[in-house]
Amino acid sequence: MKQYLDLLKHVLENGEKKGDPQGVGNIAVCGYQMRFKMDDGFPLMTTKKMPLKSIIYELLWFLRGDTNAKYLQDHGVTIWDEWATPEACAKYNLPPGELGPIYGEKWRHWKKREGGEIDQIADVIEEIKKNPDSRRLVVTSWDPEDVDKVFVAPCHCFFKFFVAQGKLSLHLFQRSCDVFLGVPFNIASYSLLLMMAAQVTGLKAKDFVHTLSDTHLYLNHIEQAKLQLTRESRPLPKITLNPKIKNIFDFDYEDFKLENYNPHPSIKAEIGV
Repeated sequence: MKQYLDLLKHVLENGEKKGDPQGVGNIAVCGYQMRFKMDDGFPLMTTKKMPLKSIIYELLWFLRGDTNAKYLQDHGVTIWDEWATPEACAKYNLPPGELGPIYGEKWRHWKKREGGEIDQIADVIEEIKKNPDSRRLVVTSWDPEDVDKVFVAPCHCFFKFFVAQGKLSLHLFQRSCDVFLGVPFNIASYSLLLMMAAQVTGLKAKDFVHTLSDTHLYLNHIEQAKLQLTRESRPLPKITLNPKIKNIFDFDYEDFKLENYNPHPSIKAEIGV
């Protein structure tokens, strides 16, 4: 994960001080890009603790089209709880645990102006199979009409698939990037999505390309970021998928197997798989 450590170094050296909604303060740069080759292994951080169980369940939650935190809570995943409090739900006139029109709804149940819905995930998987050279293999979570209806507007808001020579790549544009906490999570999540999409379309997963826009490091994470840079990355692990799964909506948590994960000695890895 040298790419990520290079990102940390870049922000620490070039970040400019900014304010933020949380009132914490941050340093940030505008624009950065990383590329992860799936042949090199699964890009899961080896220099910091990574909650792989949460990463997998959140992705499955998105793919279900779900927007209520109950599914995550039922599986012991609490990463969305701070935005699903009774106070937060009441602020946006939402039922208990409901997070509003976020990723799951936009991916699977995009509301059409004339009525009905668009299942962007089902449509893009079918298009990859039928028309792999298309330049419209796009899924978007950014809906200007709905971004003010949710506590957290979509951060990883737009992604596109790319097919060439029997290989599938995925390019993500992320508008808001919490470098220390969020970005390692996003790297693993979208790399996993790429692998899943490749399997169900009969292609080989190639590259995950991650484009970051507002790339920020909160001031209360700076010392932790510097600590990361003192740790040497280990060889990347491998994730295998259940080869029997041919529909992207049929994956369950048990269909993922992490292998050869050997993080830095100071890390007690939260493997979870």
